[in-house]
Amino acid sequence: MPSNDVRMLTHTAVPTAAAGAIVAVVSGLVAGGKGALGAVVGTLVVILFMGIGLYVLQRVARSLPHLFQAMGLMLYTAQILLLFFFVAVFKDTSLFHPKTFAISLVVGTITWVAAQARAHMKAKILYVEPESTENEKTQKTGRSS
Repeated sequence: MPSNDVRMLTHTAVPTAAAGAIVAVVSGLVAGGKGALGAVVGTLVVILFMGIGLYVLQRVARSLPHLFQAMGLMLYTAQILLLFFFVAVFKDTSLFHPKTFAISLVVGTITWVAAQARAHMKAKILYVEPESTENEKTQKTGRSS
């Protein structure tokens, strides 16, 4: 993974994990151990889904740049639908508190998107790829004698 991708991933995953930890502590105080477990599971699901989505989006940007915007919109729509699917599947579970799970999904998703927007705005991404310096060295400039 190139350094820009790793930087983008850390600048989005770390704030999401921190927000998830805060939600887990609050859920643990309000709903007990099952509440904290639901918040942790929700945060892990968000980090996993959004991380995979970021990886796929970066690959598409490199290989098919003309599809980047459409792929981004489709990917975010699919991620939100999958998160709704997880909420629907686990709404009656007894493994963890389903409301804290849903709250952590929402908080994690909002945190991820905000952190990703901030990381993208702070990234120094070149609009044009500079030419290689090797090409300049091999080309002769000036008059040839």
